[in-house]
Amino acid sequence: MLTIGQLAATAGVTVRTVRHYHHVGLLPEPERDASGYRRYGAQAAVDLIRIRTLADAGVPLARIDALLHAQPAQFAAAITDIDAELRRKIDQLAEYRRRIAELAGGERLVLPPEVVAILDRMRGLGVSERRVRLERDSWILMQALDPQVMPQRIRDKNAGLDDPETVRLYLACDQSFGWDPSDPRLDRLIDDLDAWEIKHERNGDRAGYLKLVSARISEASPAWQRIVDALAHRAEQRAEQRRAAGRES
Repeated sequence: MLTIGQLAATAGVTVRTVRHYHHVGLLPEPERDASGYRRYGAQAAVDLIRIRTLADAGVPLARIDALLHAQPAQFAAAITDIDAELRRKIDQLAEYRRRIAELAGGERLVLPPEVVAILDRMRGLGVSERRVRLERDSWILMQALDPQVMPQRIRDKNAGLDDPETVRLYLACDQSFGWDPSDPRLDRLIDDLDAWEIKHERNGDRAGYLKLVSARISEASPAWQRIVDALAHRAEQRAEQRRAAGRES
């Protein structure tokens, strides 16, 4: 006859585990002997080893009792079902791992491959990750608020990244992130950016998601806020001049 400690050692489990199996009804708990101890026989050791083996194989405790008392054909069928369930869980976990891995480059979860390629291209050109994240946010907003313009914007963005002047301005803006808003270099950069805006100006460019993008950029850097404000002011002045010219004609 075995004490609970000897029984646990025989099956390679802890005394706490044996008591848990008693509690959930998997292993009968013997009566105490005249000395006040619970004593276990060989059958208890065999049952405990079977329980431990099934549990180690991933069989849920709730199904182990039925398996312990199943006929061979029933046992085989139950094991097949449990194996299929484990396979489904493995596939689900593999999918979770794939999605978690994609979170490292979060844009892949919410943006089409063409846009992800643009962001990777910007990284390759030397644009900082900080600026790439702002670019990513602008695409996310565009996709949510103005999705019909996505194809044309993708073409425009790739064309811009083919243009050395556009790339130069991207990198110059990147470098200005930490500048003081009164830095005279910003005046030259604003002039260059305004000239680029005039050259590439399109109707509707200031609508919808771009207002949110401008606000997001302004929050990132005082220098960038000055750039955004100055460009918006100049664009409004040009628009007013066009309206005035239209009224006179």
